[in-house]
Amino acid sequence: MSDSLYEKLGGEAAVNAAVNIFYRKVLQDETINHFFETTDMQKQMAKQKSFLTMAFGGPNSYTGEDMRKGHAHLVEKGLNDNHFNAVAEHLQSTLEELGVAAELVAEVMAIAESTRNDVLGK
Repeated sequence: MSDSLYEKLGGEAAVNAAVNIFYRKVLQDETINHFFETTDMQKQMAKQKSFLTMAFGGPNSYTGEDMRKGHAHLVEKGLNDNHFNAVAEHLQSTLEELGVAAELVAEVMAIAESTRNDVLGK
């Protein structure tokens, strides 16, 4: 049995590090940080860690809403492809900063891209 993407990335420690760096980048980005003005970032980071763990094939403890439902209030505030692209770029640069191999970055980005229509309510 081959290792899951979660294990290849480095498991829980790697996901935790990635989420911390990722949100630092997102919150510094003035094109998207307004979407997080009223967000409890501790809860948001915990949800994101849990979601990425599940999405990468790790232990599934994700109990959040589905992507479409969870982002509907942001779509109402104007969330669009440009915002999605900005978030995806921050995810990619975070993984690169952590030294994740290019083929694993590509795998993660394909998973991220697969959520675009649900996140944007399309």
